[in-house]
Amino acid sequence: MEKKAVVIAGAGSTHTPGIIQSLLQKKQELPLRKLALYDIDEQRMNLVYDIMRQFIEQEAPDLDVVVTTDPETAFTDVDFVFAQIRQGGLAMRSSDEKIPLKYGCVGQETCGAGGSISYGIRSIPGVFGIVEAAKKYSPNCWILNYSNPAAVVAEATRREFGNERILNICDMPTAILLSYSKMLNLPSWRDLDPCYFGLNHFGWFTEVYDKQGVDRLPELREMILNQGMAVSDRHHKDPDWMHTWAQYVEIVKDYPEYLPNSYLQYYLYSQDMAAGMDPEHTRADSVINGREKEMFAEHQAYLADPANYKSPVQSFTVFGDFIVDAAASIAYNKAERYLVIVENNGAIPNLPDDAMVEVPAYVRSWGPEPVRRAPISTFYKGLIEEQLASEKLAVDAYFEHSYQKALEAIAVNKTIPSTTVARKILDDLIAANGDYWPELH
Repeated sequence: MEKKAVVIAGAGSTHTPGIIQSLLQKKQELPLRKLALYDIDEQRMNLVYDIMRQFIEQEAPDLDVVVTTDPETAFTDVDFVFAQIRQGGLAMRSSDEKIPLKYGCVGQETCGAGGSISYGIRSIPGVFGIVEAAKKYSPNCWILNYSNPAAVVAEATRREFGNERILNICDMPTAILLSYSKMLNLPSWRDLDPCYFGLNHFGWFTEVYDKQGVDRLPELREMILNQGMAVSDRHHKDPDWMHTWAQYVEIVKDYPEYLPNSYLQYYLYSQDMAAGMDPEHTRADSVINGREKEMFAEHQAYLADPANYKSPVQSFTVFGDFIVDAAASIAYNKAERYLVIVENNGAIPNLPDDAMVEVPAYVRSWGPEPVRRAPISTFYKGLIEEQLASEKLAVDAYFEHSYQKALEAIAVNKTIPSTTVARKILDDLIAANGDYWPELH
């Protein structure tokens, strides 16, 4: 197989070690000739590289590794761009979460006024910059985007670039499949073939087939109701995630037809969720005091004895495995079936053709081929159309520099109780985002 060149854009992320691990452990599926790490934060990027240097040298001693803050160096002569940026860092994530909570509304990384709309508008120019650099220096490369909030980013890249050679993905459905596979005593999430529909962080599993063609969803439903939800990896065992899995059971009790994406808790129980959140200490603070500190502690261990330091190897690398598998499916036209974010174009017949939906698709060298399904029923259609309107209005607000569209995006969001509250949140978000947002009129 022809070797490929990959650049990780946003290489200072705590997720980067997992991607590097997956790339090198899957070198038979996606052989590499070059790995580039790119970030605007050189210090963080170098920290990640230091931590993973021993693993890279052990697994791929002849690999050409480039670590750079220069876009031309990073994006020249690459086949794939793995984008995973967080515009504004964890400080702005904290703001996104705490401002809505100030008014009694859900404050979450990718959901609601802060996570979907504030973070979404802020992320668009950063993602555009990566896409533009990639297309300038490697016009034929594929861009696989993990950057959140994926639904808003996907809508924005659809409008600006037609999503040509851009594939927006999310690992959360795959992480849920990993939990299902553990519950069913299967070796891997790849032993399950799901049917799924919705938007990113807003969808449902309708069937979950095993390799024998048996739908295991009824069995999973009973297991979830009677035993609770399995935990897929160590990061999903902290108190915040354990609360999420407990709430997952409640969603299945109340809406037993399908199995949900866990993020639906923030929309179907928004008042309950907001009431249980601490406006002074949100999930962003937990990440700062958890994953961030772990990464810095690893780097201190490296600095103490570089010659004998061994890179950490993770037990579960769904985040890395999924993006590497998707890239390999494109690179070698494997037509593997994955849950990805695509332009609808009839995949869900009674949703707009231009909706960016999350559905199964066969990933080919020319892009994803979505699987069509039957029309969805009124309950799901109503929920999706409301969320879709919020996401599209947020992108309108960015392109049109429109205060009114931003207000409408927040007001129509299911996590917001009234226009009065929406306006207060919007005004605070404008002040907090500053130059990260366009000036709204």
